[in-house]
Amino acid sequence: MLVTTIHYGLLAALAIALVFAAFTDIRRRQIDNWLNAAIALGAPVFWWSSGLSLWPDVALQLGVALAAFAILAGLFALRVMGGGDVKLLTALALWIEPMLFLQLIVIMALSGGVLTVIMGSWHFLRRERDRLAIPYGVAIAIGGLWVLGANYLPESAPEPSQAAAFEAAGVNQAARTTQFHELSFPGSTRS
Repeated sequence: MLVTTIHYGLLAALAIALVFAAFTDIRRRQIDNWLNAAIALGAPVFWWSSGLSLWPDVALQLGVALAAFAILAGLFALRVMGGGDVKLLTALALWIEPMLFLQLIVIMALSGGVLTVIMGSWHFLRRERDRLAIPYGVAIAIGGLWVLGANYLPESAPEPSQAAAFEAAGVNQAARTTQFHELSFPGSTRS
């Protein structure tokens, strides 16, 4: 129970950090090093709470983060991406499973494209001549929050309206669980 509480507490902290990164990137076009470091340093506790083994799970997380950093550092050298964006994505690679990290990259790219079109249109309509700076931390945060919400939240948690209906009917959690397990599903061997 304590490990589960720590696990979801860490996920909530990561979500808050992503929102904070998005807001600071909008406001200052900068994602602070202390925030990226805090996200990266929280990953080992998350690995522990997730039950990851050192080999191959943690090694794979570290490998994906290293590969992400190498690719993104190249984009930084080409002046395509900011340093804070590179560090934030690398820190997220420590948290997110490799296949889900690819999902994060796709969602980030799509939301970044939409963000670029919106900001580019605004830039054009205001007839500004200076270089357009896209706060890509917003797209990274959208991708990260999407992956967290779609893949890391408990699936079995009843919605508040369902829980209230069960309680109004006098059915407690143990009874709901027993009733669910007593159901017979087509193709199952249970009777």
